[in-house]
Amino acid sequence: MVEHLISPHGGALVELMAGEERINELKTESVAWPSWDLTPRQTCDLELLLNGGFSPLRGFMTRADYESVVRDMRLADGALWPIPVTLDITEELAGRLRSDDWLSLRDPEGVMLAALQVSDVWQPDRGTEAEAVFGSTNPSHPGVDQLLKQTQRHYVAGRLEGVHAPMHYDYRDLRHTPAQLRAQFSLFGWRRVVAFQTRNPLHRAHLELTIRAAKESEASLLIHPVVGMTKPGDVDHYTRVRCYQAIMPSYPHGSAMLSLLPLAMRMAGPREAVWHGIIRRNHGVTHLIVGRDHAGPGSDASGKPFYGPYDAQDLFRKHERELGVKMLPFRQMVYVEDRDEYMPEDEVPDGSRVLSISGTEQRRRLNEGKELPAWFTPPAVAAELRRSYPPRSHQGVTVFFTGLSGSGKSTIASALLVKLLEIGGRPVTLLDGDLVRKHLSSELGFSKEHRDLNIRRIGFVAAEITKNGGIAVCAPIAPYDAMRREVRRMVESGGGFMLVHVATPLEVCEARDRKGLYAKARAGVLKEFTGISDPYEEPADADIVIDTTSITPEEAAQDVILHLEREGYIS
Repeated sequence: MVEHLISPHGGALVELMAGEERINELKTESVAWPSWDLTPRQTCDLELLLNGGFSPLRGFMTRADYESVVRDMRLADGALWPIPVTLDITEELAGRLRSDDWLSLRDPEGVMLAALQVSDVWQPDRGTEAEAVFGSTNPSHPGVDQLLKQTQRHYVAGRLEGVHAPMHYDYRDLRHTPAQLRAQFSLFGWRRVVAFQTRNPLHRAHLELTIRAAKESEASLLIHPVVGMTKPGDVDHYTRVRCYQAIMPSYPHGSAMLSLLPLAMRMAGPREAVWHGIIRRNHGVTHLIVGRDHAGPGSDASGKPFYGPYDAQDLFRKHERELGVKMLPFRQMVYVEDRDEYMPEDEVPDGSRVLSISGTEQRRRLNEGKELPAWFTPPAVAAELRRSYPPRSHQGVTVFFTGLSGSGKSTIASALLVKLLEIGGRPVTLLDGDLVRKHLSSELGFSKEHRDLNIRRIGFVAAEITKNGGIAVCAPIAPYDAMRREVRRMVESGGGFMLVHVATPLEVCEARDRKGLYAKARAGVLKEFTGISDPYEEPADADIVIDTTSITPEEAAQDVILHLEREGYIS
């Protein structure tokens, strides 16, 4: 059922939650329907569809809407909308769906969140989508990488009926639907509200910028951070929210509030800035701060920015009247030491000394246990960051060996295990390839699919050990580059990762072969054997390269220890 709510803050809201009687019907009928378990990104999109945050959308986009948005930044009816909101599914499921079929959309625990009555199933041109939406097909852009490498090849669309809002157990008092936020503004008497979009902790520059924006627009302030999907490597939202809570008392009493937005960002720069304007309008906001490189992912591997610093402001300004949200364009805020204050970079007096700390420098200081100065961030925010990001000597880390069978991985890993246990201070776990195959992956064969699944399991266990402060030493063959990179991403979300390529030549490995595996592989007895009948993709991103032809396992393990010391994981 679709309800329309009218508010003095923003236009009509399209809410898609069904009534109680209809929900009971849908739950009963869904027993016979196919199901789709939503990804975290899809769950974020569904939540904002159901609660009206994506008004005027009434479901995941039809093919006509999708193609119009990609081409013209408009829905098929002409309404401004810059970002595709689609539901991608597997080829197998797409082949089973017909027009008017019903599909049950469920969370990872199997709870039914919504019912979708199918209207369209199609295979999009994702390359065209990437070029139009992101202005690039470069996989170093996180949005492009998500679209081209992690998105299923088929899209499905249709009428949505909400059954259950996605469940959140965290920060419930800070999670507001658009209707709830509009009601809050009315209760407070806030007629003009300026929103600040962020995916990072707020430091003093952000504090000064937001206070200045609120004063200049004579508006109250909504700190509206994204707590859905952001850029890989960002500070986790739990830490960020604690930082936001710590900084809120710095605002004048009664002038600011904090609310969390469950948005899956695309990092689409200019198009995303316009999208943020639509979403904030739906939440009752009248003004939006659009800063430097708004919603941009930074630079590519060569250091070239994906977007110009003020491209987002230019596109927003072009559509500002139609959006119904006034843009507050802000330049970079910098700290002027001799005046002890933050100023827009284009207002700094000649000859003044400007101080700054980059994100890289902030991470270095946290990793090394150094203080974040008060001019950069309030002490309460610094304390929260230190709680979540202790010095590297107190963080978990994974040492991941890769190399051919017989290269010496397991022997070096065993020697490293002993050395780390001798040093002490953290629990150490060895995940040797043969032992994992025996205890964790005994049912798997050696096809590429099974090899990837085995490495993914090792990566999952290593990531859990790492994020809980331990050291995981892994020693599988891990022949495929894409899977090693996936493991790196998993682990680095919670700690350190070090890739060690044991680059012992094939002929040396084969000469050492005590089990006769290489001989069996050359005779055709063993199929899909790495280095003989199956490829080994040498890593280009190894942190250490070791050739055991002329060094002992103890010497190799010591090289790893020294590298861990240099990087700060051992003090």
